[in-house]
Amino acid sequence: MSLVLKFAGVYNLLWGIWVIFFPQHFFVLTGMQPINHPMIWQGMGMVIGVYGLGYWWAARAPLIHWPIVAVGLLGKVFGPLGFVFNWLTDQVPLEFAYTLITNDLIWWIPFGLILKSAYQQRSVA
Repeated sequence: MSLVLKFAGVYNLLWGIWVIFFPQHFFVLTGMQPINHPMIWQGMGMVIGVYGLGYWWAARAPLIHWPIVAVGLLGKVFGPLGFVFNWLTDQVPLEFAYTLITNDLIWWIPFGLILKSAYQQRSVA
């Protein structure tokens, strides 16, 4: 659990730094149109980077700091749901889904297992 959260922390921090300093790069890589207001994307990078710090700190005691993992998992579920809604209404191109793979989808199982362990520990106590 600690290793997963440390890896998530480093990944999110690096992703946030990338987006803050190179806000158009993702769009160039995916062949999407550059965004008009990179400050909004940079703000997203800041939020993701802050999540990274939270995951890193939660790694010290994952079963105690389960609320940080729960908030992270909620974001990792609602982000793809928001994408699907916006894609179905032609608000965002399909290429944007690339960011969902490493930012959201790969974390569902490990974060879910951490929360399951935390729940089981609290149920026993």
